[in-house]
Amino acid sequence: MRSDLSMFRRSRKFYRLVFCAGLAMILLPAALSYGQSTSEYESQPNAGEALAPLVDGPPLTAREEEMLRLIKGLQERVARLEARDGSGESGVKAAAQGDYEGGTSARLLEAAVVSQRSTRVSDSASLAGPTFHRGVNGASGVGTTSTNQVEEAPKKWGDYTPNFGYKVANTEFGDMNISIYTYAKYLNQKNLAPTYTNYFGATSTLQRRQDVQLTKLQIKFLGWIMNPKMRYFLYAWSSNASQGLGAQVVLAGNLNFKFNDYFTLSGGIRSLPGTRSVEGNFPFWLGVDSRLISDEFFRPSYTSGIWASGKIAKTLQYQAMVGNNLSTLGVSAAQLDNRFNTVSSVLMWQPTTGEFGAGFGDFENHQKLATRLAGHYTTSTETAQEQPGQDSFENTQIRLSDGTVIFTPNIFGPGIRVNKLRYQMTSIDGGFKYHGWAFEGEGFWRWLNDFEGPGTAGIPTRTDTGYQLQLSMMPIQKRLQLYSGGSQVLGQYGNPYDARIGANWFPYKNRVLRWNTEALYLFRSPVGYTSVPFALGGKGMVFHTTLELAF
Repeated sequence: MRSDLSMFRRSRKFYRLVFCAGLAMILLPAALSYGQSTSEYESQPNAGEALAPLVDGPPLTAREEEMLRLIKGLQERVARLEARDGSGESGVKAAAQGDYEGGTSARLLEAAVVSQRSTRVSDSASLAGPTFHRGVNGASGVGTTSTNQVEEAPKKWGDYTPNFGYKVANTEFGDMNISIYTYAKYLNQKNLAPTYTNYFGATSTLQRRQDVQLTKLQIKFLGWIMNPKMRYFLYAWSSNASQGLGAQVVLAGNLNFKFNDYFTLSGGIRSLPGTRSVEGNFPFWLGVDSRLISDEFFRPSYTSGIWASGKIAKTLQYQAMVGNNLSTLGVSAAQLDNRFNTVSSVLMWQPTTGEFGAGFGDFENHQKLATRLAGHYTTSTETAQEQPGQDSFENTQIRLSDGTVIFTPNIFGPGIRVNKLRYQMTSIDGGFKYHGWAFEGEGFWRWLNDFEGPGTAGIPTRTDTGYQLQLSMMPIQKRLQLYSGGSQVLGQYGNPYDARIGANWFPYKNRVLRWNTEALYLFRSPVGYTSVPFALGGKGMVFHTTLELAF
């Protein structure tokens, strides 16, 4: 009889435990939803019934306290049932210690409510941004908690893309990246000849510089707005070496709408694509912000206008632009003529791989031979009034091969002055890249005619030609690049040339940071201004070393 009674009691105990466990499992989802959906209008607990707040969090809400009281009552009820049915057996001890299935289920339910509460608080904090806590000594710090001072990993947010900078906004209406380009340069021109005499016999004294400059600073804002195909590129651009000159600080940019891979329509300020270096591959050149003198002599510059770009086929791309003039920086709208007669275009063919990497040199380390062939054409009717000042920042002027600006009065004879002309220029470039090696060359042809002004009727067409060659290699991939290059202008008023050797060191195996060192020889340079290492009329050696940041 006693054994039957014992068996009956054990079966009652088992069913009670099953019932309590089932009840706990039923209440678990409700507890979780209770912890997540609170209302500001819910009733507050009685003053004497308030539960202690969580150790690491704000005070519990009324619904959370109610759920914890319900769980606690369930624990106590199960404990009483176990104590009464076990009468003197190990059940009393188990109930007192809470080491039973019903109590465990209830504690799991309580832990779930607490965990859900903690997770919700943690998620809210992480969405709001990094949390700054007070350390043991009262100082503010990141990654410490106010109670147990347990150090956490620092929080990070935002994305970074090389040459596109840091993403600071990403919304359903658009995004924004901020990118910075700058470099510090040491320049030594003391080995140049002190004077220069041009073709027409005018002698000038060269300023042979030796200085350190934060030469250029560009802050770029880029992204899309309202539609991912509607993109903007806005920037502030300053040349500290050109302080006090025209267009020393430039605020510019452009807007672009990409219909598809074959057609993007853009408007604003950009470089006319008349040579390879002004297609949009800046700053990925072998030297830092410095072209060879033939490229500098022939190329057009930046202007306002509209342009189209895209693919014709997988290996064939184009750019075409209609602009105000050859060089708009430092020129006000009142100085421009009222005709859109500046047109520049390029057709690029990359037959073997369909791409040629970013700019000059094989930093990408092409494993398959990459090739390129491109043709450019630019035409513009220019007046003396719409030309920038002779030493303005980042501008080009139309010069003869000895460096004389063609609008200078009396250069073709007494009383002769060119006020207007037509500029036409064609260039063809090509090259290959393979396993860190790159060979790139470009030829230039320029015609100046249709002169207008006093005494200009008898001036014939002025034709100049030129070329440039560049060879580079990467003896240490992604780290060290060595290069050499040279160019020459061939014209009626002289045949100036330059040659250079240099090295680029990439400490982080990317193009974000590089240290460039270069030595160049100039022979009667036909171009030069303060933001480039060569001086107008310079003859002799120039040395410069530069630390460049482009993120």
